[in-house]
Amino acid sequence: MAAHADSFSLQTRGKGTYEITERCARVVRDSGIRTGMATVFVQHTSCSLVIFENADPSARTDLHAFFDHLVPEDTPYFVHTYEGADDMPSHLRMALTRTSEVIPVVDGRLALGTWQGLFLFEHRRAPHTRSIVVSVVGE
Repeated sequence: MAAHADSFSLQTRGKGTYEITERCARVVRDSGIRTGMATVFVQHTSCSLVIFENADPSARTDLHAFFDHLVPEDTPYFVHTYEGADDMPSHLRMALTRTSEVIPVVDGRLALGTWQGLFLFEHRRAPHTRSIVVSVVGE
């Protein structure tokens, strides 16, 4: 069994989803692994990863609106607001989603479905530089 790992940074422009499918696919291709699993992990507590619809951007618009409604920034009982009104909501949104995704590798490619893309889901309003690690194991 072989293993390969690499990382990359992504500069966000604030809240929203940023597709990282191709950058992760490049790590898989560079690994030379044909059959196995790719784990994608984001090293932060105020953003997350989601596999989501990548054909129609309005689906992501609805995702953003849903999370703004589900965990609003004006919740009066939040105590952890040292970095602003979006501080605790961003941590909760991360906890409701994931910080890692595991995707099968088949024929040297991520085995995502036709309409699936891998996205970094930025929960903070301000721009941030996010670090993503991709680990590939297999043969």
